[in-house]
Amino acid sequence: MKKDLLYEGKAKKVYSTDNAEELIVDYKDDATAFNGLKKGTIEGKGVINNRVTNHLMKMLEARGIPTHFIKELSARETLVKKVTIVPLEVIVRNIAAGSLSKRLGLEEGTKLASTVLEYCYKDDALGDPMVNEYHIKAMNLATDEEIKTIADYSFKINKFLSEYLADLNIELVDFKLEFGRLTDGTIVLADEISPDTCRFWDSKTHEKLDKDRFRRDLGNVEGAYKEIMKRLMGE
Repeated sequence: MKKDLLYEGKAKKVYSTDNAEELIVDYKDDATAFNGLKKGTIEGKGVINNRVTNHLMKMLEARGIPTHFIKELSARETLVKKVTIVPLEVIVRNIAAGSLSKRLGLEEGTKLASTVLEYCYKDDALGDPMVNEYHIKAMNLATDEEIKTIADYSFKINKFLSEYLADLNIELVDFKLEFGRLTDGTIVLADEISPDTCRFWDSKTHEKLDKDRFRRDLGNVEGAYKEIMKRLMGE
């Protein structure tokens, strides 16, 4: 049973339940970009992000990646395991785009010679600055073992998702992951995997099918999100 609102973020609300080890996540239609500087609404986004995330997390669980997912409660709500979020955004990059293109002067769309893994410290006030393994250890954000586990899971997730999406004519350009600790310390995949957190391009036309349509005022944002759910889930 849904109880108290514990947290409301840019894209989700989190509620307590009768079970202290379980939470309910409620996905919103609110959209933000550039660390909250740009705000808007994408109609139906919450439903699509919730259902796409759950679809992918179930597939990852079946392939040995532990996640916080328990079960989908409704179109917008999901029951998840309570975790303590590791305060890192893990960014996996296969093709140059966004901030990587600007930072390194790479033309957007350049295929990277190898997958790039980046970490950002989750702190809105600081603008989520990029950090490396030394910063992470110096700030006691994660142990050596946890960093290795997170990196290993991230590469495995990337391999599976890239291959799965390629069969659906979708290029996985880059994406953001978050991980959490269960009460026993086990590292699991948390947060979401959706058009909000991934760059999805059509493999043939390179049309953007993700939040970049909102960030860059490209139009047809809702259509892009719906196209992702259609290709992944036939809906």
